[in-house]
This record gives sequence, structure tokens and C-alpha cells, in this order.
Amino acid sequence: MYRTEGPLVFYKGLNPTLIAIFPYAGFQFSIYSSLKRAYEWALPAEGKKNGVVLSPTPVKSSCGWTVMGDPGKEEYKIQCFDAETQQLLKTALKDPGAVDLEKVANVIVDHSLQDSVFSKEAGRMCHAIIQAESKQAGQSVFRRGLLNRLQQEYQTREQLRARSLQGWVCYVTFICNIFDYLRVNNMPMMALVNPVYDCLFRLAQPDSLSKEEEVDCLVLQLHRVGEQLEKMNGQRMDELFVLIRDGFLLPAGLSSLAQLLLLEIIEFRAAGWKTTPAAHKYYYSEVSD
Repeated sequence: MYRTEGPLVFYKGLNPTLIAIFPYAGFQFSIYSSLKRAYEWALPAEGKKNGVVLSPTPVKSSCGWTVMGDPGKEEYKIQCFDAETQQLLKTALKDPGAVDLEKVANVIVDHSLQDSVFSKEAGRMCHAIIQAESKQAGQSVFRRGLLNRLQQEYQTREQLRARSLQGWVCYVTFICNIFDYLRVNNMPMMALVNPVYDCLFRLAQPDSLSKEEEVDCLVLQLHRVGEQLEKMNGQRMDELFVLIRDGFLLPAGLSSLAQLLLLEIIEFRAAGWKTTPAAHKYYYSEVSD
């Protein structure tokens, strides 16, 4: 349905300008950071190819960057943890066989549900621990513990959302981050495909689209893992974008920012999960100017 009746057909001839849709200069400036962040997430991370971290560039946050896995290659922010937990994580990265890796998995998940910055970056740390454990002992205790904990949180995701919208958004960010980094035979983990889709479908429901935090999360995660997900299950991606398109077309309760973000991700997918020069100018240049 999407490929025959999708946004490329629907928007043919429409071609509105950003100024016409959003005439207030102050509002245009306020949405720039959200759109710019989505655009930057769509670009390949420096030193990352096909989900494999080669030489990541540290991203500053309130946690700080303090510990390195392989010297000169990896850095991870752990200052936000207490001293005991910092030591646990340092050891897990350098000598995983010397610590309780299930405990390490729980620590990382717990903090990811509370810290929106850490939830975006924790996948790198998890990937490094998995690689270190496999190299050292040929085992997967940490990965098993991590996936078990993700499954537990997945099964209670509605309760999590009702209890804490921030915690829910952090969980979706974290599971998408894990999906992006973890590989089996250089392929995304099939076990995570449907859970990730289910989370994104939840974000595309009308009550979620009325909350800008969830719309922002939906768009950012689709920028990050949408193309990979579509390769794994194209039918579900078609169904997801039917929901997104309907949410855009029936904007009762939808903020102007949410409408703009949904339009941007619709066009991003229609262009083959790329930001075309025209789209970049449309969404960013006019605003920044």
C-alpha cells in the first residue's frame, strides 16, 4: 500500500514551503534543534560501518568520558555512577570474566531507563562487553542477561509508560540502540526485530502522537534503525507508516512540531532513508536562515 499510495503520491504537486505552513519565525527557530538532531542521527556515525564500531567519537554529556576499553580506541562515560559501579563497569570492559556479567547488564539497563543521554550511547558499551567476553571465554553470559532484562521490560512496557513517560522513551531509545549495535553473523538480531517494531507502533498510536516527547523519539529511532528494520521486515514498516501517515493527516490534538516531524520522516523514508538536498534545504536551511 505504501509504495503505491504513499507520501510520494499523496504529496505530488503539494510542495508547500516551510514558511507557508509555519509562518511564525520564532516557532521556526524553535523546531530547528529537533529537526537538526533527527538529521544528524540519520548520518552514519564516525567510525561506524554496518553497525560495527571502528573508532567512535565521544559525545559529551553530563556523565563525562572517563574509562577506556581498549586503550586509544573506546571511551565510555561512567562518572554518573558511584565508585563501586564505575569499577564494576571498568572491569567488565577489560576483564569480563572477573565480574558478575548479569549484574552488569542490570546496572546498564537500570541506568538507561533513567538517563536519556546514557540510553542513546549504552549500546556501544554493551557491544564492547559482548565482544570482550566472546574473545576471552567464547561465552555470551552478558548478552543473555541483557536480552532477558530487555524482554522483562518489554513485557511490562505499558505499565512503564503509564508510570514514567521519560522512562518509556528511554527504554525505546535503549532497545533501538542495542538493535543498532548488536550483530549475529554481521546481521541485526532477529530476536529484537518484532519488539523494536512493537515499541515504534506504540509510539505511532494517537495518544502517543499527542505527546511531543514520543513523536520526537519515534522520528529519531526511525532515522537510526528504520532502514535496517525495513530490510528485516518490510511489511511491518509499511504498516507502521500507514499509522504515521494517518496520524499526520488527522491532526486532532497534534502539535505543529509533531506534524512537521512526521512529515519529515515520511519524506525521509520515501527518499530511500536518505535526506535529499532538497529536503535538507526545505527542513533546515530556511529555518537556520
